[in-house]
Amino acid sequence: MRMPAMGEIFTHRLRVRYSECDQQGVVFNAHYLSFYDVALTELWRAAIGPYTDAVETGYDLVVAEARIRFREGARFDELLDVRMPVVKLGVTSMIVQPEFRVDDRLIADGEVRHVFIDPAAKGKKEIPPDVRLALEPYLAEPDLGGAGPAG
Repeated sequence: MRMPAMGEIFTHRLRVRYSECDQQGVVFNAHYLSFYDVALTELWRAAIGPYTDAVETGYDLVVAEARIRFREGARFDELLDVRMPVVKLGVTSMIVQPEFRVDDRLIADGEVRHVFIDPAAKGKKEIPPDVRLALEPYLAEPDLGGAGPAG
């Protein structure tokens, strides 16, 4: 497996399917969180391995908060790049500020906060050391002018 450079931003590319577009001819807003989920799974696979291994080894991730700011609509058959800057690895949580782009056009951006949990007890759990180590190369500076919290 190739080791990422420190500060590397993982990017997953997908093609917009016709069924993902609404009557205005652009991607229906709810699909962006689904696109994010696909990109997170691929980031996980690249950094750590199959996501199913997480639950089997005693931890899972849940979404605690998600915000998406829509700038412009992606359209059928366009290639959409989902950039996944990890901007915080806390004790029990991580924050990703995804960007959705078609070429140089910023389509949407946002912030998603995940909490690590024990899948059996459903309570918060510290980020496992091996997971933290695998995700650290993907840490990026947070975009404080973007969709992140003020102050």
